[in-house]
Amino acid sequence: MTYTPFSIDGADRPGRWLVICDHAANTVPDCIAGGTLGLDGADMERHIAYDIGAAGVSHALAERLNGPAIFSNFSRLVIDPNRGEDDPTLLMKLYDGTIIPANRNADHGEREHRLNTCYRPYHDALAKLAARPATVIVSIHSFTPQLRGKPKRPWEIGVLYARDARLAVPLMDRLRQEAGLTVGDNEPYSGHLPGDTIDRHALQQGRPNVLIELRSDLIADAKGQQAWAELLAPILETTLAQTQL
Repeated sequence: MTYTPFSIDGADRPGRWLVICDHAANTVPDCIAGGTLGLDGADMERHIAYDIGAAGVSHALAERLNGPAIFSNFSRLVIDPNRGEDDPTLLMKLYDGTIIPANRNADHGEREHRLNTCYRPYHDALAKLAARPATVIVSIHSFTPQLRGKPKRPWEIGVLYARDARLAVPLMDRLRQEAGLTVGDNEPYSGHLPGDTIDRHALQQGRPNVLIELRSDLIADAKGQQAWAELLAPILETTLAQTQL
């Protein structure tokens, strides 16, 4: 079977929203390091390998927004699609206390192999979807409730943005006021990195955008994923209408 590094839901849906799920899967393709990064199954099920629950939320959210969604089909530990090509963390060697054996000595040739096999086809497909007229981008991620040796994270949801806060700020207001949520303002991570997905497909073209981080324990099962999609969809739509973007 031919390996495909991405999947797309609802490519023909007419809605303006494009849902992106950069870290949808914990897949290690057979053509990368023999299909294993040297980690055991328990580590590959952790947040270090993919964004737990994000794919399920993205599927359900895109359906409710009547727009397409794109999903990676490779672990962030194979290569991180939410990084620029020159980012030193593109191939992570250590993540939340875990060494990634297959990445420790990965050379330039291996990096190019992973870029050409996974990263570049994913971003090429994403660029085609984003080029539809009047596209608005929402990127869905999840974060672990607690990193090793760190305090628990108090937020149910985080809203990330860099130099474009047109959607992010009113969205945070609505999430707090209408849903009563503890919302992270550029938490648990800060903004975006040069060359990351939002920078590449939204900021550089002036497309309205927002990145949403959901706490993974709240979306670990289908019920939670559906519930968050049902909560987010009308708030996103109302916020977009409010901003008149």
